[in-house]
Amino acid sequence: MSTTATTPRPDSVGDARGGPIGRFLRFPLTWMLIGLVGVGLVSGLTAQREPVTVIPVLGAALAVVVYWAVMRFVARRRTPEIAGRRAAPEALFGAAIGLGFVAVSASIITALGGYSFTWADVNVLAVMAPVLGIACGAAVTEELMFRGFAVQALERMLGSWVALLLTALFFGLAHAFNPGATLWTALAIAIQAGGLLGAAFLWRRNLWFAIGLHFAWNTTVALIGIPVSGHAAAGLLAVDVTGPALLTGGTFGIEGSLVTVTLSLLLSVPMLLLARRRGTLVPGRRRRP
Repeated sequence: MSTTATTPRPDSVGDARGGPIGRFLRFPLTWMLIGLVGVGLVSGLTAQREPVTVIPVLGAALAVVVYWAVMRFVARRRTPEIAGRRAAPEALFGAAIGLGFVAVSASIITALGGYSFTWADVNVLAVMAPVLGIACGAAVTEELMFRGFAVQALERMLGSWVALLLTALFFGLAHAFNPGATLWTALAIAIQAGGLLGAAFLWRRNLWFAIGLHFAWNTTVALIGIPVSGHAAAGLLAVDVTGPALLTGGTFGIEGSLVTVTLSLLLSVPMLLLARRRGTLVPGRRRRP
């Protein structure tokens, strides 16, 4: 299997001095907060705007530009994690994992009597276009914010393990007020999405891989008619939910299922072991030479 990243290394560009202002801007919390605000504003202005197929995609492209600009001119860092050379294969690799993850999760829940599916009488193009647009915007902006800015800033201060834990918890909290959310679903999102996507980034050190996984996950869930983090929309299939909420996720969707949480852990652990083997984890301060 080809690799796309090397062990984390000094990645500053240009003059490393720059006086007190330069040092303040290069402090990880500073550029993290500036980046979160910048990409967050782009996301808020473009998410689910008409036409929903085009505007979120344009917003995603603009968010990438904002990410690059903050990293280049504020953090003074190179950005190999968004390099275009490996963008397509890494995104496709992540998408394959995301598609398989949802397919296996839904199949197990269906076999246990939680879901039953029927074809929906809908216009395929009219359903797919907005789903793809919204999923693209959400996947790109959320990965830039959580795995791009937050994980990379926090791990420079506290190490990769603490950064993974904190960003997973923040990711769960960010979804705690979605429709149908409960304390359990917030924890489930933290484990399966925050944990799995964080592990995916730490393994590959490539944001396109995490974006592809995230995009395929959201798209597949929506197209088979299941709510995405509590947000219901018309899909190509109609789902009849008959099992207990702990099995099916209830109105929050498959991300609230214990099956999905368990599978995400089974997938995250090998990713983290591979990351450790490749040397792509940043040690905590006490372990640094």
